[in-house]
Amino acid sequence: MIGKSSGALVVMLLVLVGIGMSALMAADNQPVPGYSPQQCDPATVVGHETCIKCHEAAMKQWMQTPHYRTFDALHRTPEAKQIADKMGLRSIKRNDTCVTCHYTRQVVGNRERVVAGVSCESCHGGAKNWLDLHADYGGPNVTREMETAAHREQRLEASIAAGMNNPENLYLVARQCLSCHTVPDEKLVNVGGHKAGTDQFELVAWSQGLVRHNFVRSGGATNAVSSPERLRVMYVVGQMADLEASLRATAKATEMATYGQASAGRAARAKSRLWEVQRRIDHPLLGKALDAVATLQLTLDNQQAMLAAADQVAEAAYEFATVDGSTLQAIDRLLPAANQYKN
Repeated sequence: MIGKSSGALVVMLLVLVGIGMSALMAADNQPVPGYSPQQCDPATVVGHETCIKCHEAAMKQWMQTPHYRTFDALHRTPEAKQIADKMGLRSIKRNDTCVTCHYTRQVVGNRERVVAGVSCESCHGGAKNWLDLHADYGGPNVTREMETAAHREQRLEASIAAGMNNPENLYLVARQCLSCHTVPDEKLVNVGGHKAGTDQFELVAWSQGLVRHNFVRSGGATNAVSSPERLRVMYVVGQMADLEASLRATAKATEMATYGQASAGRAARAKSRLWEVQRRIDHPLLGKALDAVATLQLTLDNQQAMLAAADQVAEAAYEFATVDGSTLQAIDRLLPAANQYKN
């Protein structure tokens, strides 16, 4: 890992990050919506069954994915049992360490219960506080097709403010993916032997394959791949979210071991990919993110500066999610081809 002692290993793994000491703020000095992954509060979970009324096709697609099957299958695997034994855990369904990423909990009666694998609310947030806002198109007799553009904008803003990770802003979903695909627990990796994250994870490839559920965006009848314009924005935002998550993971490292090494290496890779993008588009928001990784070493004694840099990257990513993808055609060669989508 990157330790207080230097040497060749540090030279290889050092990632240079900029000191962005300002907090992540919007223009009105309020925290940018979506900053920092939201833990799915069991008290706000309504259950995936509630989503079926409006999103039946998406639900059927979800039921074909590993996200769905993990509820019945994950705890039976030899690898999961080995990790649980090393961590001293009786059941991976009954502890925060495993449940946070692999399952959905809901308060049933007076108890928290695991009710699903990685479900709708794992990605979009516990729906109790935003479900009614999300489903209100302007009145009791107004359908989605009848909703005005002004009301839709207000509805999205209100839903996000109430805790929804709405894919209208791709960063809100990207940071949720990366909050688990970069493992947020040092002990789980160094002691339990869990992988430090999904090395091959890339947002376009992993969101446009088996887990894709673009039924609403394509009129409700088909599960179309996102448009080229959206895919371009998705690629850049995904890399920015990857860099942010990797910085936060590295900041958690307390010892020179696998977790810190993997996190630092991942940050370096994300940084390199973003430089490849910037060479093609020279965008000020991407420049802002890269400025955050330009001058400061990732070391064990530098946690606050690393987190400040992550904040700056997150702010830029949230803003970049609103960029017009038609202006990003120069990065098309960097995007994964359809045959590389995760199935």
